[in-house]
Amino acid sequence: MTKPTYKYTQTPHAEKRKAKHPSVKPAGKLSLNERIGLGITSRVGTMWAAYVFFALTLVSLPAAIASGDTIIMVSWVAQTFLQLVLLPIIIVGQNLQAKDAERRAIATYEDASAILDEAREIQSHLSDQDKALSHLIDRMEQLESGLSSKAKAAPAKPKTLTKSPPKPKK
Repeated sequence: MTKPTYKYTQTPHAEKRKAKHPSVKPAGKLSLNERIGLGITSRVGTMWAAYVFFALTLVSLPAAIASGDTIIMVSWVAQTFLQLVLLPIIIVGQNLQAKDAERRAIATYEDASAILDEAREIQSHLSDQDKALSHLIDRMEQLESGLSSKAKAAPAKPKTLTKSPPKPKK
């Protein structure tokens, strides 16, 4: 019988993952342009900005209606109303989707971390089983060697062939 010879080695990635948790803020220092862009996006991407832009579009609505020109009305809807009002509403939706994606990413990270811990527990359990199996194998080898030494020490009995009487024919 052979004893278990597996030796567990942990992947280096496991220790790196333990040290680094997913961040909810941008990594590193932001440049001036990045801070300005982030500031504007966070302010424009609110429903309050959508309300302000809606009020702003109402300023030019009377002039568009007074013109009576269909092209000017379509232009007002497309260029003024849709662009000014829908832009912040879309950003609000994207921000909500990003928060949901971030929550899912963190949950996935925590699930992966839990799975890693479970795998370590399984590895520890398997290691204990290997020790138990090695002990059983050692014990079996002792028993086998004891039996074979007894078999060698015991005198061999001659085998006698006994013939059974022939069965009567009917």
